[in-house]
Amino acid sequence: MTRTATPLRPTRTRPKTRAEFEAELYRWTPEEVVEKRLLPYTSPAVLRRKCRRHEIHHHKDGGRISFTLDDIRRENERTAVTPIAA
Repeated sequence: MTRTATPLRPTRTRPKTRAEFEAELYRWTPEEVVEKRLLPYTSPAVLRRKCRRHEIHHHKDGGRISFTLDDIRRENERTAVTPIAA
């Protein structure tokens, strides 16, 4: 007796809330990133130095360093440590 596979129901995606939509557009300063602990750096000076050396993802709007939500996600993904499978 053979069984036919039942198709999976498509997952529902909920629409973004206003706060989520605005977070995509917001730009954080190095001070805000350190204060909110969005990246693993303890000083805005270290964060700025890494930006000047082009070591981390960031934007330079009008000469000022800023971070979008995408920059923070990409930087967190880049610095993630993958566990070794046993």
